[in-house]
Amino acid sequence: MFVRINTGAISGIEAVEVTAEVNVSQGGIGLYIVGLPDNTIKESQERIAAAFENSGYKIQTKKTIVNLAPADLRKEGSQYDLAIAIGILVAQEQIHSSMLEDSLFIGELSLNGTLRPVKGVLPLVDSARNRGLKRVFMPEENVAEGAIVDGIEVVPVATLVELCEILLGHREYRVAESVLPAKEEEGDTEFMEDFADVKGQHFVKRALEIAAAGGHNIIMIGPPGSGKTMLARRMPSILPPMSLEEALETTKIHSVAGKIGAHKGLISQRPFRAPHHLASQVALIGGGQSPQPGEVSLANNGVLFLDEMPEFGRSVLEVLRQPLEDRKIAISRAKYSVEYPANFMLIASMNPCPCGYYTHPTKECSCSAASVHRYMAHISGPLMDRIDMHIEVVPVLLSEISSSERGESSSEIRKRVIKARNIQQERFKGLNIHCNAMMNSAMLRRFAPLDKDSRALLDMAMSHLNLSARAYDRIIKLARTIADIEGKECIEPTHISEAIGYRSLDRENLGR
Repeated sequence: MFVRINTGAISGIEAVEVTAEVNVSQGGIGLYIVGLPDNTIKESQERIAAAFENSGYKIQTKKTIVNLAPADLRKEGSQYDLAIAIGILVAQEQIHSSMLEDSLFIGELSLNGTLRPVKGVLPLVDSARNRGLKRVFMPEENVAEGAIVDGIEVVPVATLVELCEILLGHREYRVAESVLPAKEEEGDTEFMEDFADVKGQHFVKRALEIAAAGGHNIIMIGPPGSGKTMLARRMPSILPPMSLEEALETTKIHSVAGKIGAHKGLISQRPFRAPHHLASQVALIGGGQSPQPGEVSLANNGVLFLDEMPEFGRSVLEVLRQPLEDRKIAISRAKYSVEYPANFMLIASMNPCPCGYYTHPTKECSCSAASVHRYMAHISGPLMDRIDMHIEVVPVLLSEISSSERGESSSEIRKRVIKARNIQQERFKGLNIHCNAMMNSAMLRRFAPLDKDSRALLDMAMSHLNLSARAYDRIIKLARTIADIEGKECIEPTHISEAIGYRSLDRENLGR
């Protein structure tokens, strides 16, 4: 007997239609799985055999061939266990059901017949809905994630026996309710870390507010203990709430990477990723033998924080150049080619020299000029050029540290950020970009024209600071964001002047 069971594979962060074709015949003995399966799928026949035995079923002594079609697409992962098991039971006429054609099956089988959670449930359910299927059977632990998708029944199943009883009509199934979080308002989210706890550093706070308002990349350079890490970790508290589209995209990436966890649904807060400086190129950018999203993709629609940036390998840092420019990462290997979103905001911190005290107002630096230059050279000019804002962080004065006065809260800063972002959303309506940092050259000419005085000021800065053409555009983007925060329609010379100030630590001035 021949039967088809609907399932799916993951390519990048999207799902691909896969059908488990099962044929049982008299011409031999054994179970054979074909269709470019990896070792995890090949081992599934042992899991399925044990699950059948412990669930009261058995694999008949007939030749059973399972083909995961299309046969030229490499299949990886354990989510095919359930589809293969149901296909075998139906093909061997141990069960029958009219629900097979409009259902999708995903889940890993334990040896005792219970279902274990799998990765990539959200894109698989979304794909099933687009294919016109009516329902998806999945492990209970994945239901909160799968129920995000409207327009399709998500059915939680605990064991193989329970699923078979549902298919035979001996048990009614429960459909999980689709629960999306309510739209987040300006003051709804509470964060453990607040800018109100930061003493002093008004200049840096202003820079971070501008970075958040326009989605700009920023690097903070200062001695140890000046507050760089503390400031960076408070960045999520002033970022605007994610739109539903951004939340779904972010959740898909974390779903494919297996980072959501059981019983968790839509990711509604912007991610903040802070990889260790020993992270490899693959860990940062993604890929590997079984392709997985890297840190740049896990930080999509959020923040990627590189603490002590020069401590990362130079080759590791250089792979950031392309995603910083294109906001996506395409990974090509001999056996696969995938693309992941990488629309993140980069925040980096570093010391000004190996000992850390090159710019300290009171402590003496023990480094030679050559060692300072070598230290700064860990970050290449092209990479530094892609960072919009270079901010010098100085140690906080004792009088500010001992003061009991609290600074401006994150919620107050966030209101201004949201207001500026709303202006940008209206400006870029229909252009598929969300903030000023995403503008290209054509958009700059359209949305950020300069008057005569502003252009003269910028031309003078370009000449004196020896900035690149990319820095020229980034200064205009910064000025556009500063004008948005102030509610100004046009860019003024004061906005250009402030934006130039945030490039004062540009490549030509470092290490001198």
